[in-house]
Amino acid sequence: MKGRLRGITTIAVTVIGIALIDVAFAANQRWLDQHFLPSFFLTRSEYVRIEWVVRLGIGIVGISVALIAPFVARFLTSRILRLAISMGIAAVLALVAGELVLHYWNMGPAEWLAPEDEPRRQPDARLGWTLVPARVGHKTIGGRDVEYAVDANGYRVRALDEPVDPDKPAILFAGESMMFGEGLNWDESVPARVGATMQIQSANLSVHGFSTDQIYLRLQHELPRFRRPVAVVTLFTTVLFGRNLDDGRPHLGPGLAWLPAVEHTRLKALATVLVPYRSTRTVDRGLLVTRETLRATVDLAREHGALPLIVVPQFGREDQLEQSLRHRILDETGLPYTFVEIDQAWRLSWNQHPDERASRLLSSAIASWLQANGARESIFTISH
Repeated sequence: MKGRLRGITTIAVTVIGIALIDVAFAANQRWLDQHFLPSFFLTRSEYVRIEWVVRLGIGIVGISVALIAPFVARFLTSRILRLAISMGIAAVLALVAGELVLHYWNMGPAEWLAPEDEPRRQPDARLGWTLVPARVGHKTIGGRDVEYAVDANGYRVRALDEPVDPDKPAILFAGESMMFGEGLNWDESVPARVGATMQIQSANLSVHGFSTDQIYLRLQHELPRFRRPVAVVTLFTTVLFGRNLDDGRPHLGPGLAWLPAVEHTRLKALATVLVPYRSTRTVDRGLLVTRETLRATVDLAREHGALPLIVVPQFGREDQLEQSLRHRILDETGLPYTFVEIDQAWRLSWNQHPDERASRLLSSAIASWLQANGARESIFTISH
């Protein structure tokens, strides 16, 4: 009986080893590109290098397991019952402990892991979170103090005594931390620079960690407050497309149907951050909703008499995967956008956001596009 059990165990362990080897071969670059989307924090070459190291590691483990299967089987069958019980208890305790620790940390959606970070955020039933209004926050970044002033409406401004006036002509900027100006003082941010160039008020509606549908929902709520909007500038980049697939926050589904956050365990949320695998169905659904959301954003701007523009920053050369996503989401939908290629080195070293040089380049590209498409004439007409 013991010999038969050892034989069955040997076969099972060998099968596991062969399965790992098959996984290492099956997970080629084409498969990886279908299920692991571009990363904001890693370059394409770094991402591919990590994927290859993981594949190599899985293959080596598989070969090792297959080769030592008889020894593993002998070890397991000699104490199989005691070992199984011990491993089961240990696994359950580890899962419970991990969930409790993450619950104690109050871990939220992947884009809002540090609610005490500046600029401060607060929960919002429809959007997930918004900026805490009417406060000034300070953050030491790269050895210098950066000030974030947010007015009573939750818009970033130069100072609290200079709030956005919705009765005056304005260019609205809707986005996330890049458009907000993470790591940059007000005068260095994209909205401030474009406003100065165009000599018009800029309204920065951006909120850290927002996805494309959150950006649209915020704009949908805020745009009607402005009496004379000249243009609406929103941001989309393929390296943040994966954020649109998260459902652990309020989000939009097909047909722009609003959906509440899906409750996940903290461990699952953490696993998604560490291993951002996406099924083909999830990616296709995300593409559909992103296209619908950006189209709705453009239509919303036009309904309010504003010129719509989507700015697409690209750090370094655009690879084939990024280009494919951009074409499927923007070009096939016929949306108005300007593509801005930025030097890979023009990023803040501590968090990869655009630095002052990149901000200047983006601002120039936006202002040039707006001027070329009649924004200056609109400003003159609205002002008079």
